[in-house]
Amino acid sequence: MKPPKPAETQTATLAEIAREAGVSAPTVSKVLNGRADVAPATRARVEELLRAYGYRRRRAEASRSPLIDLVFHELESAWALEVIRGVENVARDAGLSVVLSESAGRLTPGRTWADQVAARRPHGVVLVLSGLDGSQRALLTSRSIPFVVMDPAGDPGPDVPSIGATNWQGGLAATRHLVELGHTRIGAISGPSRMMCSRARVDGYRAALETAGLPADPSLVVTGDFHHDAGYRLGLELLRRPDRPTAVFAGNDLQALGLYEAARELGLRIPGDVSVVGFDDLPVARWVGPPLTTVRQPLTEMAEAAARLVLELGRARQERAATRVELATSLVVRSSTAAPAVAGR
Repeated sequence: MKPPKPAETQTATLAEIAREAGVSAPTVSKVLNGRADVAPATRARVEELLRAYGYRRRRAEASRSPLIDLVFHELESAWALEVIRGVENVARDAGLSVVLSESAGRLTPGRTWADQVAARRPHGVVLVLSGLDGSQRALLTSRSIPFVVMDPAGDPGPDVPSIGATNWQGGLAATRHLVELGHTRIGAISGPSRMMCSRARVDGYRAALETAGLPADPSLVVTGDFHHDAGYRLGLELLRRPDRPTAVFAGNDLQALGLYEAARELGLRIPGDVSVVGFDDLPVARWVGPPLTTVRQPLTEMAEAAARLVLELGRARQERAATRVELATSLVVRSSTAAPAVAGR
């Protein structure tokens, strides 16, 4: 049998796919249901034919488990708790439970994960700062398991539903606030350069400086990893300079808290000697001393939007155009920013 023409992609039956693969229809069904008792070579052959024919389970036959899968690339901070809270809010109202998994820092989950999701047959999958490769997307699509990417690390592609935030605008607002206070030498501790949100925040920082007619000193922009230790280490690097900045945009709240520790170790006062702005507005930002000026990223609302969207996609009777939504960020001014002790220092 030759590869199917586009017009035939929705007409193949399990029996036809089984005949082409040289296996029984029950074996094809086992592959569709994520059963483990199929030889790897057979599974790969059947999966390839399912993708070639564009086969999808009919929604009526795709019995779902009362679950939403929530996938993090890392699961170790208060940031993740805000996301979990948002997905749980929507799942609870829908009578569903949430399954958590982590891809150990990888931006794409492993193949074993995709097989497990296919076997669970959840109502949908929400991926945080993660994505899927082509075979994983085909596997979920063939099972009619919808997926949404929240805060995508890279460009998710035009056909992948995603929920994000206005990161560029947030970086612009944070830096513009410091400029308006009179700071002219402003450092930045970014997140990983491979992440789209990190690049957008730094681009906003640079745009604010450029708009104000201030030079953007590349040596004042250092690359972190969104963790506390990076904020501390890179904070020491910036604040030990003889021409240290009078203000720092820390890129996220955890790095801002690391910068707080570096300033204390060096005997510098916040905001007397250095102003600090974070990003996220985690609950801890209100309780540190001094309370942190930060850009509020509506994490819980973003997670709720992602969970609602994945459930809507699961209920849709026909294919929908991919949805890309960005929720607004906003600057929250607290006590960690003030005018520089010496203007223009």
